[in-house]
Amino acid sequence: MAAATGLVAPDGAVRPTIFAEMSALALANDAVNLGQGFPDTDGPAWIRERAVEAIRAGANQYPPGPGIPALRRAIAAHQRRHYGLDLDPESEVLVTAGATEAIAAAIVALAGPGDEVLTLEPFYDSYAATIAMAGATHTTAPLRPTPAGWRLDADVLRSAVTERTRVVLLNSPHNPTGTVLTREELDLVARHARRVDAVVVTDEVYEHLTFDGARHVPVATLPGMRELTLTISSLGKSFSLTGWKIGWVSGPAALVTAVRTVKQFLTYVSGAPFQPAAAAALDGGDADVADLAGSLAARRDALMAGLTRAGLRVARPDGTYFVCADASGLLDATGLPDGAALARALPGLAGVACVPLTAFCRPGGPTNDALAPWLRFTFVKDEATIDEGVRRLLAFAASLGTLAEEDPDVRPVR
Repeated sequence: MAAATGLVAPDGAVRPTIFAEMSALALANDAVNLGQGFPDTDGPAWIRERAVEAIRAGANQYPPGPGIPALRRAIAAHQRRHYGLDLDPESEVLVTAGATEAIAAAIVALAGPGDEVLTLEPFYDSYAATIAMAGATHTTAPLRPTPAGWRLDADVLRSAVTERTRVVLLNSPHNPTGTVLTREELDLVARHARRVDAVVVTDEVYEHLTFDGARHVPVATLPGMRELTLTISSLGKSFSLTGWKIGWVSGPAALVTAVRTVKQFLTYVSGAPFQPAAAAALDGGDADVADLAGSLAARRDALMAGLTRAGLRVARPDGTYFVCADASGLLDATGLPDGAALARALPGLAGVACVPLTAFCRPGGPTNDALAPWLRFTFVKDEATIDEGVRRLLAFAASLGTLAEEDPDVRPVR
C-alpha cells in the first residue's frame, strides 16, 4: 500500500502522507495551511445538537450493522428527491465509516488479483492504497488541463478499459482538480463500462458543492447503469462535519451485500450518536448545503484571484474544496525543480502551505511528469485565513518579481 501511494523512501522507510507532511511543515513555520482540505468552522449548530441529544438519549452502543433505519430511509429519500433514484433502504443502502471505508470495502469486495481497477488521474490517494490492498492492478485515464478546464481524454479512456477491468472507480466532482464531469464524459465512461461488464463505483462526496451552474449527474441515473453502479457519498463534505465519518453506499442489493460482507470485518459499525443527526441533516438540511456552496464559491474566487496575481496559472474548478494552479512562473523565479520541491519550501519562504499535485499521481508515470509544476490549494477555510494566505503569497511574489498588476476585470484562466 505504501509503495502504491509513493510513500516508500529509497532506504525502504515508509514516509507519512503528503497531508501529514505539509501540515507538519505549516505548524513548524507558523504558515497558513491551504493544503489539507478540512473546514476550520463546524457545521450547522442544529445538526450538532441532534448528536448531543442522541448521546443523552442513550445512542452510545453498537448501532445496527447496516446503519440505523432512520438514516437508511433518509439516504434513500435524498437520492429520490435529488436524482429520482428509487432505493430500498432495507437492502440497497449501507451506512459506513465515511466514504473512505465504503470505497475500501467496495474495491476489496469486487476486485482481486488479475483484475484491473480504473481511476481518473490525478486521483485521491486512498484509491491506490485500496486497490493495492485488494491485490488488483491500478490503471488510469488522465484528466488534462485545457482552456475549457480539466477534461477527460476519450481516446485514452477507450484503450484503458480492457477485458480485465473489473471496476471503474469514478470521482466527480473530482478531488483534486475540482472538475465536474460533463454528461457527455459520464456517458462515455458508462458506455465503456457496459462494454466490458465492469461495475462503476462512484465517489460523489462533493455532489452538492458545485459552482457556476455546474450540475452533478450521478452515473446511476444514466441509461442501463443503475444495476452496474455503486454510489458512495457522505455527510462530512456537504455539512462541514468531516470528523463524524458518516458515509454510505447505495445500489443493487447484490452489490451492496458484497460491500457489507467486507465492511462488517473492517469497522463493523460506527458513529452511533451521529447517525440520527445525519438522518436529520439529510431530511432537513438542503438550505444549509446551498448556503455552504455559495460561500465556497466566493472563497474560491478570492483565492483564485490571489493566486493569479501571484503569478500562478489557475485552472478554474467547478466544484469541491480545491483549486489547482501551474506554478511554473514561481519555479523559474526560485530555481526550484518542481512543484513538490516548491510545496515543501513555501511554508518557510512564504508562510503558506499547499500540496503538490503529483501527490495524486502514480510515481514516475506520464501524468506525474506532465503535472510536475502544479500545486493544489484548498479554499474550505474561513475568509480571514484565505485573505492572510493570499497576502503572504502576494508578498512572496513581489519579492520574486512575479507579481502581476491587479486588474479587477481579469478573471483567472479557466
